[in-house]
Amino acid sequence: MATVFVVGAGPAGLFAAQKLALAEHEVIIFNRDVKPGGLAEYGIYPVKDKMKVGLRKQFAKVLALPNVHYFGHVPVGANSAVSIDSLREFKPAAMLFAVGAQGTKKLGLPGEGALGVYSAKDFVYYYNQLPPFASQDFSTGKRVAIIGMGNVMVDIARWLLLDDPAHNAEEIIVVARRGPLEAKFDDKEFEHIHMYLDRKAFQDELLRVQDRMTAVGQDIAKVPEETFLCLAKHPEQQSIGPRLTFRFMNSPVAITPGPDGRIARLTVAENILVNRNDSIAAKVTEQTIDLEVDTMIFAIGDMHDASVGLPFGKEGYVTNPEPADPKASYEVFDPAFRRVSEGIFVVGWARKPSEGLVGIARHDGEVGAAHVAQYLSDIQPRQSASADDIARALKAKGIQFVSKSDLSLLARAEEREAHSRGVAYCKFSDDAVMLSAIKQEKSTSTEPVSETVS
Repeated sequence: MATVFVVGAGPAGLFAAQKLALAEHEVIIFNRDVKPGGLAEYGIYPVKDKMKVGLRKQFAKVLALPNVHYFGHVPVGANSAVSIDSLREFKPAAMLFAVGAQGTKKLGLPGEGALGVYSAKDFVYYYNQLPPFASQDFSTGKRVAIIGMGNVMVDIARWLLLDDPAHNAEEIIVVARRGPLEAKFDDKEFEHIHMYLDRKAFQDELLRVQDRMTAVGQDIAKVPEETFLCLAKHPEQQSIGPRLTFRFMNSPVAITPGPDGRIARLTVAENILVNRNDSIAAKVTEQTIDLEVDTMIFAIGDMHDASVGLPFGKEGYVTNPEPADPKASYEVFDPAFRRVSEGIFVVGWARKPSEGLVGIARHDGEVGAAHVAQYLSDIQPRQSASADDIARALKAKGIQFVSKSDLSLLARAEEREAHSRGVAYCKFSDDAVMLSAIKQEKSTSTEPVSETVS
């Protein structure tokens, strides 16, 4: 059967690898991080242990397949030791990219480079202990503005209000382009933080934007029924500190740093709501106000990383524009030559950024894998490099990769560390520490190591 390279080991990549492996293809996974899991490991809220443990077990079953091979700590990109062109030299029959949406999405505001201004993706990686973000400066102050009104905003607010060891925050200000009826978070997630909502300030905010809602046919009375269900479920709730407040119909337009270089003021423009194509859109006005904040976090979605080396356009990685072909949106398209990039596919957030969570990523990975399998059945077989050939080539380049057996050793080292700390689970947050732990386990272990993760 054919050899397929899968780049990225999040849910989309791993479940695509499983489907291809069960179809008896050789699958070789290249992963930027030491550990597999992607956002399932480093994006799900830290205390959701049951969910993470369940996913780790599923991923372990994928990696346990004998025709699935793993090369962790091997980023693929134009600026990396391993590029797409160097992968082609191994002559895979197809390559499937499941690299997610690793680009940083901001707004290009004046002053955006100030200290204390972060993207949500990077901040979530920080508190989920993904190297190298875990060791970088993501310090927060007393007044934090979060831009966006989805589940990522709720997670970040939850961290700052409940679980951040520093407990610096005195007020979290959620800044949203549209109104309260356009909130996108799940009620079950907001339940974790609803008690911090400043009820009086929230009611004042609703009254402030009521006329603009009425102008597009919206009823302020629907807010407790449709989006902020906590108002109806907990009508007598007294808010507790620190405060959670909202600024609706505001768009950030400028950031002003203080003398120390850290954000001191966020200027926002007032918006009006307009009906557009059966949906509600925000239109910026010239009226502005200033919010005194010392931290700002963009939670406005994700974008692709152009440095991976795939054809890149306004919407991210370019896929086949042919509307009649169901596999087209999975095929990479090179606009420079106006043709499909032969044998190269994208799945998951590499295909559609921020599109769904683990279940949708799995489905998309499996659908993409089915298109890859069909492609393989239509081409002539070719002789590809083996996993051993690739291992030798990476070693020759001085790349210290992590194999499936290494993952088992790492799991053993983390279990030992957890036991010594008296905690249920420990996760090393530095690549060098993980690589050193693997080396130490190899030198001291007398037990045979399985090629699966534990």
